[in-house]
Amino acid sequence: MAARTGQPVVPFLIEALGLLEYRGYDSAGVSVRASSGLSATSHTTQRVDSLTAIFEPWPGSLLSGTGIGHTRWATHGAVNRVNAHPHLDCTGQISVVHNGIIENAAELRRDLESHGHVFTSDVDSEVICHLVEDGLIVEDDLAMALTAAAATLQGSWAVVVLDLETGRLAATAHRSPLVVAVVGDEVYAASDITAIGSRVVQFQALTDGDVVDLSGTPRWFRRGLPSAQPPLLQARAATASTGFAGFDDHMSKEIAEQPEVAARTIDALAPGVGDGSLWHGLVLPRFERVAVIGCGTSLNAGRVIASAFERLGGVPSTSFIASEAAETVIEPGTLMIALSQSGETADVLRAVDELDLSRSSLVAITNNEHSTLARRADSVLTCQAGPEIGVAATKTFVAQVVTGVATALSALVATGRMTPGEAARQVDDLKRLPDLLAHAIAVSSEALPPVVDSVLDEPGFLFLGRGSGIVFAAEGALKLKELSYRWAEHYPAGELKHGPLALIQEGTPVVVIDSGERRLESNIAEVEARGGRVIRIGGPGSTVPALGQSLTAPFPGAMDRWGPLESVVPLQMLARELAKALGHDVDKPRNLAKSVTVE
Repeated sequence: MAARTGQPVVPFLIEALGLLEYRGYDSAGVSVRASSGLSATSHTTQRVDSLTAIFEPWPGSLLSGTGIGHTRWATHGAVNRVNAHPHLDCTGQISVVHNGIIENAAELRRDLESHGHVFTSDVDSEVICHLVEDGLIVEDDLAMALTAAAATLQGSWAVVVLDLETGRLAATAHRSPLVVAVVGDEVYAASDITAIGSRVVQFQALTDGDVVDLSGTPRWFRRGLPSAQPPLLQARAATASTGFAGFDDHMSKEIAEQPEVAARTIDALAPGVGDGSLWHGLVLPRFERVAVIGCGTSLNAGRVIASAFERLGGVPSTSFIASEAAETVIEPGTLMIALSQSGETADVLRAVDELDLSRSSLVAITNNEHSTLARRADSVLTCQAGPEIGVAATKTFVAQVVTGVATALSALVATGRMTPGEAARQVDDLKRLPDLLAHAIAVSSEALPPVVDSVLDEPGFLFLGRGSGIVFAAEGALKLKELSYRWAEHYPAGELKHGPLALIQEGTPVVVIDSGERRLESNIAEVEARGGRVIRIGGPGSTVPALGQSLTAPFPGAMDRWGPLESVVPLQMLARELAKALGHDVDKPRNLAKSVTVE
């Protein structure tokens, strides 16, 4: 985060960093060079707003000028003020903030130390300060010094450098997001447009290798030579409030927003399903198979979407864990669907870069239309979930699934794999989702508290499903791990007797997604025979009767072949309620970040 403004810069930096708190962090810091020439750097391992007290003694006239700030999520070194950004060079003149990982930091550090540089932290980012320090000895141009420094780096970075002596400012990026914006005489830079969206109308996104001098009118460079500026993008206002709106936490608010999110998404996409126009609008070639790639919750959403292609249209599908996908062979004619809530997930971006997609097409499903993933894809589907502040994804999962399934239906119609009449029945199913989700919220709110009370002391949980329920069992186990810090595993219920049954003992909680698969009853009996405590999420008579079978007639389009999407509600709420009962922060679970921009 960086700003050059005639207004008080420190309050703005702290406010902007606060807007990024939802992404997760363990320390924060600010460097400022005031218009008067005074400069200061300060760090904290507390919340961002604790920095305010440090600068309160400064007269207002000293606060205007240029500053940089950062919220750190530890990858190298312990969580302490020494390792917090910004970092300084040996002279205290060069201040640097960095997102990403410098893979050759140890080698660079040894070389720099052998030439007399003294390091004060354990983090990889500090090498950048000293490289720029050396670059300024050769040529007194901050952008060129940064260019030379970046040429020696390996890994990923979004870097902003502030010269505390002169107030000069420069930035560069490689495999990590960074945007800049100019408003009159003011200049801003941020890793996320959310931080500066209230002050800018248009912005520009750095592409890999860009270096931009922000000391005056921005000057763009590539490989040390002047380069054309990237296009201006519109900074659109958020579609939902980021406040609590009367809820106890962001997560409970975002769970409650899911019916509205589903309705908004369906209303926007449904008209383009039956005639295939939603698919045609993506301007992509015909495909013979589908592959999805993602991490965590987004990968689970992708698996639901892939099952819709396969079970409704007979299209072969597969899924890839992004962090393990680099060596995967992608067959010609594959429709690759990459999912990332932020659009900045480093593992997904690395996979997209390294996979051979020359004979395939890439569609991004993201909640950020201006993200790096969106720019690299052949076409983009925006989820329209609105801001999601809780680190554990809730409404973005629902938005991703609905967006992907609607697109799948349109694609099946457009390619002759589904009739318009069948598509219309499927759309009728989709239009029931808001009511199904609302019903699940109401039922779960009543049924879950006694369940949570009964499992408070249990060290581990098993989640089971069959058919369409398996991926929802996976999402339930993930949520419970993220929030409660208890062990949780998911398995296809039919795999119980092939190993996982050994985990069952008297009282072991076993959460079952009962999507109506007839063979599930024998698996439940196996658990009960060994003393396991079955928590059934299903229709009437279940522990949590939250699924669609408890409403009216069966789905006309057989949505249950890829659903049941509403089962995610009690799973989210179970994880949240257990975490709250254990005294955990459900919006900011330990060790996790909302936007995972490191590999």
